[in-house]
Amino acid sequence: MAETVVVVGAGPGLGQAIARRFAREGAALALVARNPQRLAGMVEELRQGGGTGHAYVADAGEPKELRAALAAVRESLGDPSVLVHHVSVPVLGRPTEIDYDAFARGLAGGIGGLLVAAQELAPAMRTAGRGTILVTGSRLALHPSVGYVGTAVQKAGVRSLALTLAQELGPAGIHVATVTVNGLIQPGSDDEPDRSAEEFWTLHSEPGGSWRTEVL
Repeated sequence: MAETVVVVGAGPGLGQAIARRFAREGAALALVARNPQRLAGMVEELRQGGGTGHAYVADAGEPKELRAALAAVRESLGDPSVLVHHVSVPVLGRPTEIDYDAFARGLAGGIGGLLVAAQELAPAMRTAGRGTILVTGSRLALHPSVGYVGTAVQKAGVRSLALTLAQELGPAGIHVATVTVNGLIQPGSDDEPDRSAEEFWTLHSEPGGSWRTEVL
């Protein structure tokens, strides 16, 4: 039976490249994002390439919406064995000037979205004794920039949550890892989408006993 892979925060670029990479292996893709038109285009691209994709509309920063979307995934596709958390909420501003509501929305979508998704999907992975949770990180988590404090704090929190999830869930057979994106994700760069997506697939494919928890 084909694996079900959920990509929360699916979008063009790396999110779509990750979906394509897993679809090549026969996985059914559940794409979760806020924009229904963009989701429809991504699903169509997967299908034209011979893959299987399904769209679920939800804002990762709204817990009720995200829980409902993941419940719909389970109902229609079964329990996912792979979660890819690819949410990044850009928040500009210096620490003394940043808008508080924008700062809070970034934390809710990035850190809160990962927490909700893990809480929703990890129980079935525990029962199965296997599963993978992969998280898109950022160099800002390690090297914060004064003009991007909102994104830096968000990504630092996402990194910490991913690493602590790895500590908690690893003994249950669930591989949790984070991949740090060091620059703009665009063709021709070191973080070219398909090249970065291959790293996600490699992490998922790692045998037990040699799992990495962080790719910098």
